[in-house]
Amino acid sequence: MSDKEAVIELLNRLPSEVTLREILQEIEFIAAVKEGLDEIDQGQGVSVEAVEGMIEAWTTP
Repeated sequence: MSDKEAVIELLNRLPSEVTLREILQEIEFIAAVKEGLDEIDQGQGVSVEAVEGMIEAWTTP
């Protein structure tokens, strides 16, 4: 699905009283998720194990 198609689909499912600011936030979220998925496809992602280690380091005194 192209970026334009993703935005059209988003607009079709949002309520008619949505604000421009809310539309912008939704588009930014979709863009961030797409960028993250692209990074994973390119092997640039962080493994689950690495994230678990980060969280453990943040939460232990």
